[in-house]
Amino acid sequence: MTDAIYTRIENGETPLVAAYKGSKQITFAIIATTLILIAVFLPLIFIKGISGTLFKETAIALSFSIVVSSFVALTLSPMLGSKFLNKKEKINFFVKKFNNGFKSFTGFYVNSLKYWVNKQKTISIFIILIIAASAYLFSFSKKELIPIEDRGAYLIIGSTDEGSSFEYTQEKAQIIEGRILRLLQAEDSPYARLIMRVPGFGRSATSYNSFIIIALLDEWKNREKGSQTILREAIGQVVSVPETFAFPISPQSIRVSSYNKPVQMVIYGSSYEELEEIQNSVLRELRKNRNMSRIESDYTKNKPEVKLITNKNRANDLGVSTENIGRTLETLYGGKRVTTFSKEGREYPIILQQYLADRRDKDGLSKIFVRSETTGKLVSVASLVEFKEKGTAEALPRYNRQRAVTISAALAEDYTLTEAIKYLEDVMIRVAPQNQITWKGKSEELKETTNEIYLIFALALLTAYLVMAATFNSFVHPFIIILTVPLAVFGGLVFILFLNSSVNIFSQIALIILIGISTKNSILIVDYTNQIRTTGVKIQDAIIKACQLRIRPIIMTSLSTMIAMLPLVIGNIGPGAGEGSRLAVGSTILGGMIISTFFTLYVTPTMYLALAKNTKRIDAVDIELKKQLN
Repeated sequence: MTDAIYTRIENGETPLVAAYKGSKQITFAIIATTLILIAVFLPLIFIKGISGTLFKETAIALSFSIVVSSFVALTLSPMLGSKFLNKKEKINFFVKKFNNGFKSFTGFYVNSLKYWVNKQKTISIFIILIIAASAYLFSFSKKELIPIEDRGAYLIIGSTDEGSSFEYTQEKAQIIEGRILRLLQAEDSPYARLIMRVPGFGRSATSYNSFIIIALLDEWKNREKGSQTILREAIGQVVSVPETFAFPISPQSIRVSSYNKPVQMVIYGSSYEELEEIQNSVLRELRKNRNMSRIESDYTKNKPEVKLITNKNRANDLGVSTENIGRTLETLYGGKRVTTFSKEGREYPIILQQYLADRRDKDGLSKIFVRSETTGKLVSVASLVEFKEKGTAEALPRYNRQRAVTISAALAEDYTLTEAIKYLEDVMIRVAPQNQITWKGKSEELKETTNEIYLIFALALLTAYLVMAATFNSFVHPFIIILTVPLAVFGGLVFILFLNSSVNIFSQIALIILIGISTKNSILIVDYTNQIRTTGVKIQDAIIKACQLRIRPIIMTSLSTMIAMLPLVIGNIGPGAGEGSRLAVGSTILGGMIISTFFTLYVTPTMYLALAKNTKRIDAVDIELKKQLN
């Protein structure tokens, strides 16, 4: 709006007249851009899941800001322009040099456009190549649900053998804690403090063989190393403790699956015997893949269990009932509240139970006696029962009310979750093609968001095209404008690879945003070309003139967007909060705007000449109506 008004002031009109005519000239482009941006963002509100939550917040915030910005541009900006804008007769040296340089750049652009505007086949082939290159880059790029962030901490999740006591687990956890403490006490240590808990929390809180250590790092500004570098330095101290299974992990920026491993595949089956056989075959195949580590299943028969078998014949001969033996063992091993004790107004339970040291060893049974009902003598329980030790599963897992086992694994740094999921699917096709599989945690979310991004992108393009078709009263002009989207997507993917980012949920949001902001430049060119054609100017001359007059607002708005993205990209030098998500958004939009802005200046006018040369002027209906009225 401001540029349209100031251009007329430069051409000699008064500020008031320039504000009136300039706002009238640019109003359609502003309204069209606003409607397209809202049409792109509003459908995202109806997406479900974690991606839907993030898309919904983005869509609501951007839609509201766009409406307010457009309202200001259409109301306040013309009024302020008529009051404060004027043609400056005296300008300083730097502004004069800049204006001369920009005029030279505009002249070069117009001369080069006159050459390329007639190379319609070349431009068409170029667009096809860009679309093919974008598809290849998308398939080639690293894909993940959420980028790895420096959260200022990392976690050490550990466990000991099934059936381990609290004291044993605590001892192993303290060994690891002591090793990390040496790193904390070192000079220039990046650590702040450690927090340890035995047992762990969540589902592990009910099992004494688990623990967690939280390593809190120093403030980002006080350390030079990122959390991933610090984690790699500590991993050797963590995993080398004997008879302990422990590993460090980075907490997620968005909690998807507690602190579970990224790969979680669920296998359904009709029986646990079938599932055990399938999981063993799958685990053997997965262990051949060096990019996967800490591969395990939630169905393992490694929980020690002692089964007591009563010798009924001997018990009957000695006059001891099975019920008596069972009640005695239940009381002494499980504990039984027999009475209460009151002191100073408080009541304490009296629990009858065997000593802890005797309960831990099966030899403690030799100290338990039951009374014979026939002789009245005490008989050792150890002489009446036999022991049978075996390993059992801690739980019989189910998923969606069906018998199922979950196989989980961690990944190497250069191995993406998408590649791991594809590998697991291939393994299941070879091992058990008849069994149904599904996914949990990050794997499930990645599968859903990967499928949803195609739907979201197609929906955004379709709504944008339909809104433009209704706005321009044409199906050709919106298609010309939409051709800039592949350019923006290509630029975003190039910068994702160049800056070592990934296609994740944040870069997907940025790609959707690019659909709206990349079409803005084409709308300015197409709309003003249509206006010039109403004066009777030939279509090619109208295109050249429209591009010459609209290059300044295109460069200004594009540069402002690029500059706004620079802090997101440059701010990722060194460790910092949210660096992964900032880089994903910044690199995608920055690359998309750089590539699309440059090529739009040539692609849009060339394709307009190729596709719209047989279209009618936008005032054709008005002209026909006047003829019929007269």
